[in-house]
Amino acid sequence: MYENRNTATVSVPAPQSPAGGVTAPRPSSDPASQPSTSGRPGTRVTVRQRAGALVSRFIAFTSRTQSPYQAAVIRIGYGFFFACYLLREWPNRRVLFGDHNPWSLTMARTLTADTHAFTVLTWSGGRWWFELVYHGAIAAAVLLMLGWRTRATAVLFLVGVLAIENRSPFAGDAGDDIIRIMAVYLAFTRCGQVWSLDARRRGPQAGDTRNDRTGAALWLTLGPPLMWASCVHWDGWLGIFWVMWGLQGLWFALNLWAPRHAMRSLLDSGAAMLHNCAMLVIAAQVCLIYASAGLYKSQGTKWQDGSAVYYAMHLDLFRPWPWLTDLVSGNMLLVFLLCYATVIMQISFPFTLMYRKVKNVLLAVMILEHIGIAVVLGIPFLSLAMIVSDLVFLPTALLIWSEGRCAVLVRLVRERHGRYRGEQCLQGA
Repeated sequence: MYENRNTATVSVPAPQSPAGGVTAPRPSSDPASQPSTSGRPGTRVTVRQRAGALVSRFIAFTSRTQSPYQAAVIRIGYGFFFACYLLREWPNRRVLFGDHNPWSLTMARTLTADTHAFTVLTWSGGRWWFELVYHGAIAAAVLLMLGWRTRATAVLFLVGVLAIENRSPFAGDAGDDIIRIMAVYLAFTRCGQVWSLDARRRGPQAGDTRNDRTGAALWLTLGPPLMWASCVHWDGWLGIFWVMWGLQGLWFALNLWAPRHAMRSLLDSGAAMLHNCAMLVIAAQVCLIYASAGLYKSQGTKWQDGSAVYYAMHLDLFRPWPWLTDLVSGNMLLVFLLCYATVIMQISFPFTLMYRKVKNVLLAVMILEHIGIAVVLGIPFLSLAMIVSDLVFLPTALLIWSEGRCAVLVRLVRERHGRYRGEQCLQGA
């Protein structure tokens, strides 16, 4: 037989051991007979290994939910952010977003018709409709933060965010723009797999999850309002909500009557891939925010000479504590370093994602910077929105460790409370 045209091979029987087994041939001392690690056969093995690794990663990306802890963190953070924002503006809600708004309903309808922005507050100018939408948005934010039926509450949270923010587009700041963008991506994630009431409901002690009457009742309850909105005020967003509603209903039906059907597995795989794509887009959006902000700052003369922070600290709107602002702005070297450090960190942040240790250090520094901006300049909601967005890059090991520490703390509190109750009972006896 022949391996190549000009190279003949001869098969030689292996030497037998005294016990009848096959002994391994001794390695040859001839370097030419040793297998090459840099030749063509080794290259083929390396290519196959890389191809196999890429295929396995692609299969994991399309079939398994990635980054569940990071999704839970941003779910809790964005829900907390929007709930606190609406509660803070509750005394002035009618002036900012309601029927007393200087940005009249006619002006809002004209703007949304030109920009194709979605808001349900332009459907009616009555106070009852505004109060229903405003307090419903607060309830959706709280339920999303707790992780109750996140498939539905994430969509309701998106409706509430778009309704409030697009009703008065000039009443907010950059933090509102961030939450408006991230709420769209969050609606496509599986953000309730950990640290949520949904995860507790699906825990090891849960019963038969196929007979989910509460989920089916919630799904049926959302159908008539969606039908009414489609008949009265049709919008492209309603088509997206119809697709979500229909797919969720199909999943409920398959989960109840055909849990082992291939279509149910296909829906689960599609939801996992959609979650992974949404998390990837959230990370890319954060990088885009930092890169564009840093490049834009680098073109300004005030940031180039290091005086931009100084002038910002002397605006009346950004001086919640004048003594603290004067203390920071009085040191010109510190102001100069803050200007250049901000620009350098924002531009370099997307490139540090390839180096885990550098990324973690820079992430901690940027979170501390946002905390400083919230305290010194008095813009807490913008800083909170950016901090929550930064948390998507936290290491999974750190989040799991935090979960374990919190579980230990809760167990200690329960034990101490149980001992205290027992002592009270003994004293009462």
